[in-house]
Amino acid sequence: MTDVAEIKTEFLFDMVDDLQPPLTIGPGPFGKRVFFGSGGGTFDGPKLRGEVLTGGGDWALLRPDGGLTLDVRLTLRTHDGALVQMTYGGRWITPPDLRVDMADPVKRYQVDPDRYYFRTNPLFETGAAEYAWLNDIVCVGTGYLVEGGVAYRIFQVL
Repeated sequence: MTDVAEIKTEFLFDMVDDLQPPLTIGPGPFGKRVFFGSGGGTFDGPKLRGEVLTGGGDWALLRPDGGLTLDVRLTLRTHDGALVQMTYGGRWITPPDLRVDMADPVKRYQVDPDRYYFRTNPLFETGAAEYAWLNDIVCVGTGYLVEGGVAYRIFQVL
C-alpha cells in the first residue's frame, strides 16, 4: 500500500436553492422518483458568487429503505455573468426516529442537521476562462433544509 496524503478541503461557497413544489413521477423499480425543481437562489464564497438560475433541479429517488439519492443539475451565473454548470449526486439519510418530524412542514426546519446525513459531491463545467479552474476540481458538500428550499456548504477537495 502506498502512503498518500490525507484528504484536505478548502471552503468554496455557501449556496441556497429555493425549491418549487415537488412533482412526484411515481414508483419505479428502484423507488419513488420525485422532481424538485429549482426556483433560483444564491451562492457566495471567497472565489465566486452569484445566483442559481431556475430550470434545474433534483431528480431524487426515494428508496424503499427511507434514504434519498440525489441527482442534481443546476446552472449558476456568477456576479460577472459567467455561466457554470453544477452537477452532483449524493445521499440524504434520515434516521427512522426523525422521519415524522422531517415530514412535518413546520418541524422539519427545526431538526438539527447534525442528526441526519446529507452529503453531496459537486462537479462543475464552464467555458468561461476566468472560472476554468472549476473544470478541474472535485468538491464535497453538506446540505440542510431552509425555509423554502435547501442550503449547502461546498468545499473543494485539495
